[in-house]
Amino acid sequence: MLNAKRLSQLKDILRQPAAPFREQHVVRCVSEQLAQAGVPYFFDPFGNLVVGVGSQQSYQRLLQKRASGKNKNEPVRVFIAHMDHPGFHGVRWLDDNRLLVKWHGGSPLKHLSGAKVWLADDAQRLTEGGLTAKLSKPKLLKAGWAIDTAEVLISQPGDSSLKQRYPGKKARQLFGSFAFRSDCWVSGKRLYTRAADDLVGVFAIVSTAIEMHRKGAGAPFIGLLTRAEEVGFVGAVQHFELGWLQAAKRPVVCVSLEASRTLPGALVGKGPVVRMGDRRTTFDSGASQVLSSLAETVLPGRHQRRLMDGGACEATAATAWGLPTIGITLPLGNYHNQGFEGGMDCPKPEGPAPEFVHLDDIDGELKLCRGLMRRGLDWSDPWLKTRQRLNKNAVNYKILF
Repeated sequence: MLNAKRLSQLKDILRQPAAPFREQHVVRCVSEQLAQAGVPYFFDPFGNLVVGVGSQQSYQRLLQKRASGKNKNEPVRVFIAHMDHPGFHGVRWLDDNRLLVKWHGGSPLKHLSGAKVWLADDAQRLTEGGLTAKLSKPKLLKAGWAIDTAEVLISQPGDSSLKQRYPGKKARQLFGSFAFRSDCWVSGKRLYTRAADDLVGVFAIVSTAIEMHRKGAGAPFIGLLTRAEEVGFVGAVQHFELGWLQAAKRPVVCVSLEASRTLPGALVGKGPVVRMGDRRTTFDSGASQVLSSLAETVLPGRHQRRLMDGGACEATAATAWGLPTIGITLPLGNYHNQGFEGGMDCPKPEGPAPEFVHLDDIDGELKLCRGLMRRGLDWSDPWLKTRQRLNKNAVNYKILF
């Protein structure tokens, strides 16, 4: 079970407004947590937050430093999670309390009119102190898989308008997404939230970085917290295009952390999933075997193993850029705020609903992340024990040849 301190850190991250290209609140929260713990970090040229090293020079030195001796096959573990969640940007004011918006990323498709939303800008959440906002006149993309545009109707006590309350706010400064009773809350062992995907993954990287820094030990580590994943892995792609990882003189393995739509064989509450692939691609077989063996050791009977093909993730981008990649995912209820699984604050099936994950699954994910930071995992020959077992079996049958 997550201890009180870690749960508080997680909730602080989950409370932050976020949408594609509007991750600044998450960045500020995470930067503060890292700074308080003394963990170094820096920003790449595209605003992705790089954790565990304090500059581009330190990043590149870590990748260029050849390992030797017993550690020569130890890869740098590059943990990747994204800081955004599907949401909208303001386009223009239609009147003082009516805002035209453009949606970015996936979304519910049903029961959209009248759904409650939140609004924020770079500095603060605007839907506070009695001010409320609702979705109106939603239009879907021609392909039909998400919202394209909509209007946001704003109401507040008295006769004042949002423009009077917050003078000078330009439409394009505003962003938002669906709102529920709270940003996050716990019911039993379920954690309900506006955006588990992928702010729980962000938390897992931050928590792992803080622990590794505190211990001052473990394998080489980099955390990559990316922007705009929900519109085609844009932040990750721009980072990979820099070529820093491809120029490494030592082994590298990317570890994609996600929250993915629950599927048969990957259920909420049954443990984190050793993800063998996504909708686009399978992951590195040797490195995935290392992760699978580790899961059998640290989470026996409390993890799952599946190709999670309900969607694609940044592991696809890493694979496309030639980087060995593995994945850990949390089974996610109500993926992209679509009320598939129902639960609290989901009044209509497949309408807007809070996402939910299980606290034990999060705890298991943290255990897997810490386990992956052990030195001496069998990266050089992960299939050795499998070959030995199969060969022993073959020898037993030799008499029948």
